[in-house]
Amino acid sequence: MNKYSQDAKEIIMAILLLVILLCVINPGHFWMPDMISMTLSALLLVVFSVFATFVWRERATDEREQLHKLLAGHTAFLIGASVLTIGLLYQSFSHTTDPWLALALGAMVLSKLFGIIWARKKQ
Repeated sequence: MNKYSQDAKEIIMAILLLVILLCVINPGHFWMPDMISMTLSALLLVVFSVFATFVWRERATDEREQLHKLLAGHTAFLIGASVLTIGLLYQSFSHTTDPWLALALGAMVLSKLFGIIWARKKQ
């Protein structure tokens, strides 16, 4: 498989994820889905997210690709933590703090901390 077909597959997966997220979030309430449609959309989002996170394999063939994969993971962590922090800040000002935001942020930070500790002990 050449580099361009792999890039195309990853772009298609990202676009698919965005379309599914838009269907689930329904910004502006453009359509009025029934309960079954919303349930199926949420189920599709969960299945696709699990596939993209755990099943889809990124294969790095050399050190440069490993560095790119590491940088992408680091960037994703920073952006995810930033979005969760902004969400917590916004919700704390509106007095409707969702505990899932705090749990997700805590899980991200603790898993990074434990990953660093584990990696240092493995060396």
